[in-house]
Amino acid sequence: MKKTRALTSLQIGLTMASPLARWIFLFLQISLLLGLLEAGARSVIGDGGDGVGIQMIPRRQPRDDGGFSTHAEKEGGPIGMDDPKTMKHHMHDHDSNTDDPSVHIFFNLEDLMVGKRMLLYFPHKTDPSRTPRLLPREEAESIPFTSTKLSSILSFFSFPDDSRQARAMANTLHQCELEPIKGELKFCATSMEEMLDRTHQIFATESRALATTYIPMKKTTKALQNYTVLETPKQIEARRMIGCHTMPYPYAVYYCHIQLQSETRLFQVALGGAEVDRIDALAACHMDTSRWDRDHVSFKVLHIEPGSAPVCHFFPVDNLVWVPRQ
Repeated sequence: MKKTRALTSLQIGLTMASPLARWIFLFLQISLLLGLLEAGARSVIGDGGDGVGIQMIPRRQPRDDGGFSTHAEKEGGPIGMDDPKTMKHHMHDHDSNTDDPSVHIFFNLEDLMVGKRMLLYFPHKTDPSRTPRLLPREEAESIPFTSTKLSSILSFFSFPDDSRQARAMANTLHQCELEPIKGELKFCATSMEEMLDRTHQIFATESRALATTYIPMKKTTKALQNYTVLETPKQIEARRMIGCHTMPYPYAVYYCHIQLQSETRLFQVALGGAEVDRIDALAACHMDTSRWDRDHVSFKVLHIEPGSAPVCHFFPVDNLVWVPRQ
């Protein structure tokens, strides 16, 4: 992983007690994962010279095209504006339609076989240097993160109240504040420290993070294309898993959730596409969907009823999956 020196960073000394050493190890693990998400990806955590630093972001300025200045572009417009349609598939949203290309993340459990061909949506960043940065906890906690303070948040980031950015940020705050469905535990993390703390509280043990990675053959890789399963999918043994999905916001925010009362199986699937050498994709299969809303888009895509069959989906490249360390 190429090391980068952060302009402003929270320095963490290398001489520390054992518990803090554990956090440093996890920080470096996430840095490596995010660095591998796509070719040329930036280091989220850089070497500050005398310790490990977390890159901080300056005050954002709105862009003329309606996107966040710190977000990458992808097919169809600014990634910050498009992410809600991908994210809502993981949040039991009712409004998705099957004409939306981003719904092509769902599949049936029996599709996990060598040679199976599927039309799948994997959005790719074209300018990783402008993606949202993870903030250190101290800075993240200094910025309000609640819909009751939306006006002041927009003012802080210099976004007009009627802008596309404002609507995306309002939706993110709304989703983070919704009560979880029955049998689910969820939280939104605005810093890596918060994500690590909450994950540790849930698992009550050490954890490790996994992510989907891909090797593009071209910079113009299409987000929606046909992929073929190249190898026998490998099931990742884990009693529980926490899926963390990126949310549209001026800095990195992860929507994390775990199913507590139903079985979820996690797989690593090798995929090959016309414009991609290989994607090592993470996929989750929810074995019991009987409590899901019958209007969930996955049922429309797969033409099944709640509880009638497992629902499987792939994780995009910028998502993280946490599992207990074996």
